[in-house]
Amino acid sequence: MASPSPPLPNPVVVPYTHLQLEVLRRPLDSAQYVSLAFTRGLEEAGICGSMGGVGSAYDNAAAESVFATIKRELVHRHRFPTRPAARAAMFEFIEVFYNRRRLHSSLGYLSPAEFERRVHEEIQEATVA
Repeated sequence: MASPSPPLPNPVVVPYTHLQLEVLRRPLDSAQYVSLAFTRGLEEAGICGSMGGVGSAYDNAAAESVFATIKRELVHRHRFPTRPAARAAMFEFIEVFYNRRRLHSSLGYLSPAEFERRVHEEIQEATVA
């Protein structure tokens, strides 16, 4: 019988610098989002950071809009018997309806999938030309 693996150290007791896990941590302070070290970490991980200007209220506007739509059009209209049922409904709403069929005014009344397809076609045409 295999012995259980030892528990991970409590991050409150052991500083994160002593852990052997490789993760991209969320900065604790908003100023850290613009630090060179964090920006380099994003680049090394192949992640494109997104930030607005100082005092900009639009940093999370797109994400907040998506969550508001999901709540308004799905969550507040249904009662889900279980968490797995809620997860399945959420997945279907986002992947099947929201991304593929729902038209978005900010995308010229195209679905995100159609908008992305057209952008990729334009990129392909530009690279061929």
